[in-house]
Amino acid sequence: MIRSYFEAHWVAAALCMGVALLLLLPLGVPGGDRALLLVYLASPIYMLHQVEEHLGDRFRTYVNSKVFGGVEALTPGDVLLINLPGVWGINLAALYAAYFVAPGWGLAAAWLILVNGLTHVGMAAHLRGTNPGLASAALVFIPFGLFAVIEIPGTALQHAVAVAIAIAIHAAIALHARQRAMAGRGAMARA
Repeated sequence: MIRSYFEAHWVAAALCMGVALLLLLPLGVPGGDRALLLVYLASPIYMLHQVEEHLGDRFRTYVNSKVFGGVEALTPGDVLLINLPGVWGINLAALYAAYFVAPGWGLAAAWLILVNGLTHVGMAAHLRGTNPGLASAALVFIPFGLFAVIEIPGTALQHAVAVAIAIAIHAAIALHARQRAMAGRGAMARA
């Protein structure tokens, strides 16, 4: 019951939380640290993108119909798992790492945004059309992600770990969706 409630209402929570996090911004970031500010901003920016992308179950419906030809490759539970622990959790962990360890350990938030933005643009080019979330991905994610990746000081190792996290998350989503779609097609063929 709780899971179905979250599946139905997480996008509204993203809107409220994204706006609330932006409204808290005037209180400042500890020490006025620019890198920490960029890592902090990753969460509300991503949450507002999620509203554009997922309001009315738009993205899941798009992926299932356009990318996988009507097979349920993504379920509402998948979308919840991807976006709450997979995005909000990574961004929160990146913020804590940037604050408590070093700013470069927060780069995962910046790379996650940049990789997601490039994925939306790549999908639009490949499928020759728009997709839910494309506007904020192209207009906000790519410029913000590039700026944050350049401005957040980090070592080569910190960038490599951040890129690996961002790519691994996106690859895991694609692999999971592909496997579910293949299983769905196999079940339809046997029926």
